[in-house]
Amino acid sequence: MPNDDIQLAVIDMAGTTVADDGLVNSAFEAAATAAGIPAEGEERENARQYVLDTMGQSKIVVFRALLDTEELAQLANAEFERTYAELIDNGQAHAIDGAAEAITELRDAGIKVALTTGFSGPTQEKLLAALGWQDVADLVLAPGDGVRGRPYPDLILTALIRLQADGVANVAALGDTANDVESARRAGVAIAAGALTGAHVEEQLRAAGATHVVGSITDFADLLLR
Repeated sequence: MPNDDIQLAVIDMAGTTVADDGLVNSAFEAAATAAGIPAEGEERENARQYVLDTMGQSKIVVFRALLDTEELAQLANAEFERTYAELIDNGQAHAIDGAAEAITELRDAGIKVALTTGFSGPTQEKLLAALGWQDVADLVLAPGDGVRGRPYPDLILTALIRLQADGVANVAALGDTANDVESARRAGVAIAAGALTGAHVEEQLRAAGATHVVGSITDFADLLLR
């Protein structure tokens, strides 16, 4: 299929358009401590590995898998969100080089852009505000009522509906994790691309079924436009 048939690009945030720089791991450590996971030992190490493996998923889902009760999962999620927001407020969030320019280039070419995340809506809004990105995309989406997080296809399909793309064959998706790629494959989009700027390496992205692996969002824009 020629890339000029692409009408919509659905693009992940942390690790794909926003540099992580250890922010997610720092927020997780605070959340794990708040939930009572011992600071050292096998339980903590296993939890750290699980967080790495599930990068891209909704954080409350991750904590539900790690912890015994809904109360503890909600406690951990609240502490994660609080710590991540504090790091953002301290100026520790910044865009991946060329990300805003790549998004603008796609939109100027007539391709609509949706930015998606595994964070909550309020955290996504805070991150966008810190970057000055409130108007950078056509749509921003986070998991919520009726919209499941990755690896489910809901974020991509919701973007398709709201931005009125003709069909999944007219959609390209980009993310930095295997869960991003799996979500795109479940949605049936034309391009399910992985970026090498975040949590997972090329082997993981290809194992998840990536149709393309690119160095960054800039290369993704080049793929769609040229």
